[in-house]
Amino acid sequence: MAAFYLPGPHQKAHIITLNKGDSLTRVSHNLAEAGVVRSALVFRLVVRLKGRAGGLRAGEFAVPKGASMAAIKDILIKGEAVLYSVTVPEGLTSQQIVALLDGLDFLHGSVAIPAEGSVLPETYRVPRGMARQQVIADMQAAQTALIDTLWPTRAANLPLETKQQVLILASIVEKETGQAGERGMVAAVFINRLREGMRLQADPTVIYGLVGGAGTLGRPIRRSELDRETPYNTYQRHGLPPTPIANPGRASLAAVLNPADSDALYFVADGTGGHVFTRSLEQHNRNVAKWRKIEKGAR
Repeated sequence: MAAFYLPGPHQKAHIITLNKGDSLTRVSHNLAEAGVVRSALVFRLVVRLKGRAGGLRAGEFAVPKGASMAAIKDILIKGEAVLYSVTVPEGLTSQQIVALLDGLDFLHGSVAIPAEGSVLPETYRVPRGMARQQVIADMQAAQTALIDTLWPTRAANLPLETKQQVLILASIVEKETGQAGERGMVAAVFINRLREGMRLQADPTVIYGLVGGAGTLGRPIRRSELDRETPYNTYQRHGLPPTPIANPGRASLAAVLNPADSDALYFVADGTGGHVFTRSLEQHNRNVAKWRKIEKGAR
């Protein structure tokens, strides 16, 4: 069967898909139909004679230009499947992450909405046909592993007793700032407030209490909503809300476990995309007034 080792007839690379349960006969026919092997019969017979018929794996595989049948056999048995990127931005709720996965047609199956804060936002590489539930499980395993790694490195005397509390506060930090360099300061403000028994007064928690996993309110918070009692309204309740309000990324988790060295208790937007921090309520009120003028001028 010398033909098994000769260069193939295809003049460009091909992506070959093997579905779960495909027989060797079906695979051989598909390879011939795609024009990457000269003879389905030769491919099938040699693979069977070599005892590798049961070794073909489901997935998508890249077959280089001119690959021989022997090389194709090795690719389909031992090669790496083509992988697709699944990118989950930091700060999405679990409901939003499930919606993102539902929109990816290279995944399959339904998936239950996981516990808020339980998945790690990152880019994952997955093969076509992977179950959405397995993708979520891998994201949850990554989050657990990260927390377990970071937990022993935490600063001394944090007012956080459990990993779940770290997740909750990190989710608030994630929603409060999109500036990488600010996360440590925002975390410091909330840590200082917890230490001094002050309410967190975090707008994102109020929004979560109103819309839950939908994630966004779509308009400014009303005064009546700041006064409305919900388990997530940190203007009305002391301490942390009962669950995370989103899925925090690595940087926010690290910031909460090792916040900036600051005594700040307040922060407000500064008009440049960042925030200004202060310990003084009097100075904070002046900063708020400046921000209101910026807001008014932008309308």
